[in-house]
Amino acid sequence: MYIHKVSEATEELHTALERLVPQLGIHKIPPTWEELNKLITSESSMLLVAHQSREEDPILGILCLTIYRVPTGLRSIIEDLIVDEDARRQGIGEALMRYAIDLARKAGADGVSLTSNPKREAANELYRSMGFELRHTNPYFYEINKSGRSY
Repeated sequence: MYIHKVSEATEELHTALERLVPQLGIHKIPPTWEELNKLITSESSMLLVAHQSREEDPILGILCLTIYRVPTGLRSIIEDLIVDEDARRQGIGEALMRYAIDLARKAGADGVSLTSNPKREAANELYRSMGFELRHTNPYFYEINKSGRSY
């Protein structure tokens, strides 16, 4: 497995995101080139990609890790973990997660949080098997932009 942090927007990455993002849900919209560049140059977000064994192989999965400071410490959140549906159950999601957890640890975060739709049973099983604990909090969301774009 070859995993790395994205440092530039490429045609391969953009095409992979157009293929992968809708697999997260039909309402999910892949980023435009401008949005992708903003993500890659963000100081708080990192886009990780996974290839089978070397960088030249097709992108099989992505994960976004956000690390940011708040008054009570350093927080880290995993968002948009997507493994191509044809490559699932091969350890790609777990490898991306472990890479992200290591980056968060090295940055000084005390832990990593994430949210997952209960309908994504395999994903939830993975998170529990890795030691993530279900939190009993109320997730709230206030929709500002009906188009789905938040960049």
